Amino acid sequence: MPSGQTITMSDTKPAQSPAYKASGGFQTSNGTLYVSKPYRSGSSKKLRALITFAPRKSVFDIENENSVTNEFRGFFSLFWISIFIFAVQSYVRSIEASGMPLNFQFASMFSQDAITLALSDAVLVLSTGICVPFAICIRNGWIRYYWTGVVLQHLLQISILVGAITWTFNRNWPWVQSGFLTLHSLVMVMKMHSYINVNGQLQHVTEQSQDLLDSLRVATESHGGWDKAISDANAEVENQISVSTNGTSTHEPTPIGTPKVPEGVSTSYVDVKTAVALRKRLAAVASTNALSQRLRSTDSAEPTIATYDDELPEGLGPHPLVDHPDPQISAMAKDYSELQSELTSPGPEYVTWPNNITWKNFAVYQVVPTLVYELAYPRTDKIRPLYVFEKTVATFGTFALLYTVTESFILPYTPTADQSFLRSLLDLALPFMMAYLLLFYIIFECICNGFAELSYFADRQFYEDWWNSTSWDEFSRKWNKPVHAFLLRHVYAAAIMSLRVSRSTAMFITFLISAFAHELVMAVVTRKFRMYLFVLQIVQIPLIILSRIPAIKRNKLLGNVVFWLGLYAGFPLLCVAYVAY
Repeated sequence: MPSGQTITMSDTKPAQSPAYKASGGFQTSNGTLYVSKPYRSGSSKKLRALITFAPRKSVFDIENENSVTNEFRGFFSLFWISIFIFAVQSYVRSIEASGMPLNFQFASMFSQDAITLALSDAVLVLSTGICVPFAICIRNGWIRYYWTGVVLQHLLQISILVGAITWTFNRNWPWVQSGFLTLHSLVMVMKMHSYINVNGQLQHVTEQSQDLLDSLRVATESHGGWDKAISDANAEVENQISVSTNGTSTHEPTPIGTPKVPEGVSTSYVDVKTAVALRKRLAAVASTNALSQRLRSTDSAEPTIATYDDELPEGLGPHPLVDHPDPQISAMAKDYSELQSELTSPGPEYVTWPNNITWKNFAVYQVVPTLVYELAYPRTDKIRPLYVFEKTVATFGTFALLYTVTESFILPYTPTADQSFLRSLLDLALPFMMAYLLLFYIIFECICNGFAELSYFADRQFYEDWWNSTSWDEFSRKWNKPVHAFLLRHVYAAAIMSLRVSRSTAMFITFLISAFAHELVMAVVTRKFRMYLFVLQIVQIPLIILSRIPAIKRNKLLGNVVFWLGLYAGFPLLCVAYVAY
């Protein structure tokens, strides 16, 4: 099972339920998990099973098998060729007019006070290290997370955010520097929140687990005591394995030799009991998942990592008493196993809380391109220097194009109050869309994948096909997966569990917080408090409700056209509103 992936759904930790795939694997929220049939190696008669995990890749990654076979892949090449020709044409015209390809006024603006900005950002990042001693206090029981820790956590986060914003005003930075530090402050605050929240929840889970174990020991006293109950459960398991093995051998011989795996894949193994339990658990969740469906076979996709070792740590597998003949003991043991599984990462390092609370673990979390903390993450086995070089070159190359679009086609058309409103929208619509697409590619394809490679992070799905969106809720789910995952887990699900509100109310709270964060950034950047973006964010809620009307939902083409028109109009509309008014 991939690191950081929770198979069992819980109220406080929402996760995508695994769906059975036609290839025999189970699609989880991080990739596809494959559990082989039991086999015997050539040197041993002991039955074992092979566990492999194929992580997800970003859509535009040239190594993504699905993307390189997509029938629209040529349009990707066409886009970059076209934007390159467009940039060269702009340079030639600028040279003919002024003798320079660009006037570099924008460069002088965003490079202003660069050293101070870099030092300020370094202080911001280092200040998040206070999370580690905070988590140590939770681990040692000096702070009870619910609710003392929650209050202190939010006071700490607000202090860091307010401090960063105040600093930008004191330095009187231009909009680029102010926007960057504010956005990075929000990212750091989200990372801090997830780190402290997860460790606080695990403190609570540990207490619940211990209470349940005490109750389980009491329940076994009526069945001859703890050792006798374990013995009865083991006997039941042996009986089930014997029946299963005999039944299998009459229909299909047990394979001999290690199953074939793609070259370069690191492999590891589990015993038959654990493999059977895992397959049953995955199949049970997949069968009850309303969204599960059979997908096209992906046998050609090479699994890149395997996440099970020969020896599983205590707590990762099911408790022995789950197979006890008594239903009450079995049910309590299953609940205990579920709680214990939350305290140990599924692999490959099998990090168990609170052993994760270290400076090294927090430093790795800061580098990993995700906003949701886990005990461990899906990992790759090496860093590919050529891949890092490719993403680095792509970052600077795309930034050069972004700079060209901004300086040549956005800044010269900055609207004023005396200009025509519609003409300003028309002049800025296409340049803003180009800038948005380029900025999206820099952040989510180049920077996120680059940091993922350097941190051995295997789950590269930082976005989905948002360009095919037919509604604004679909767009919000797909275009920025890290932020969506954070809001889903730490705002939406937390509101349902902590405040006991309905899903609709939780969605409204999520949109409210997201809209406030967006408006905060605009207020810092423009030095104006207008609430335009906040209103546009909230207006999405009735639009989402309208988009779910069957007559509208069925017309995918119309929905996608409306989505793109809204996106085209939104950027210049906000620019004109905040700059001119």
